[in-house]
Amino acid sequence: MKILITGSNGQVGFELQRQFSLFSDILTPTRQELDLRDEQAVEAYLSQHNPGLILNAAAYTAVDKAESEPDLAKRLNAGLPAQLAQYAARQKITLVHYSSDYVYPGDGEIPWQEDSPTGPLSVYGQTKLEGDLAVVESGASYLIFRTSWVYAARGSNFMKTMLRLGQEKEALNIVNDQIGAPTPARLIAQVTALAFTPHGSSLESRVSSGIYHLAPAGATSWYGFASEIFQQAMQAGVPLVIKPENTQGILTAEYPTPAKRPLNSRMSLVKLEAELDLTLPSWESQLALTLQEYLD
Repeated sequence: MKILITGSNGQVGFELQRQFSLFSDILTPTRQELDLRDEQAVEAYLSQHNPGLILNAAAYTAVDKAESEPDLAKRLNAGLPAQLAQYAARQKITLVHYSSDYVYPGDGEIPWQEDSPTGPLSVYGQTKLEGDLAVVESGASYLIFRTSWVYAARGSNFMKTMLRLGQEKEALNIVNDQIGAPTPARLIAQVTALAFTPHGSSLESRVSSGIYHLAPAGATSWYGFASEIFQQAMQAGVPLVIKPENTQGILTAEYPTPAKRPLNSRMSLVKLEAELDLTLPSWESQLALTLQEYLD
């Protein structure tokens, strides 16, 4: 069985390669080999390679830029998963699709359930929701993992930005009224792998088709995340010039962006933990592992 991983050069896609190459042959087309913006090219690739499992880690993730590029965001976040789901339904295979906390309206303080009312605040969130709905309605066997605040030891992300700024600046202002769970791409890939069981030459899902929240336990603000990054980095011997007493938390309203962000990105993990019979680790412990990987 061949496994197609879209977006394989991204943070999540790279970690999926590391996990799933142990199971089977993996297809990891580059942008030059497969233009995911081109519907006909995608259809031709699927017909040629006939994957037995699809892990769709491709997405348009430039949240602010999506406000000025809605058509491209819609193609990659909604049109592509719809197309992959239709193929999966025809071939009777499973599609794993990765979604976002941005599909929720972001109000209140109660963790979102998988069946909570959605209400995206941005083009990015709206296109991610459209992708989710297309997968659900396709008739395919599917797993949709909604994640939050993704980062990794590679690629561009908040952890690496904070480490760089912490070595350049003595003071920073960081948003402290958006609350969520920083999620390493490695954890996303590991949990995805746990959702499958080898069966002969194929992989069978251990998890019922549906939407699941996939994030570490606990929650923090961007300010809290940054503070923990600085603390763990200093303990690891990273030479920082940042002064904790000079680092201030600010309101989202004080840091305007083209796309509106949800204030409440807390997500209940009960459904996924019950389905896989596991307890997801804390976001702090996952930061420690990711930071160590980056420093190594």
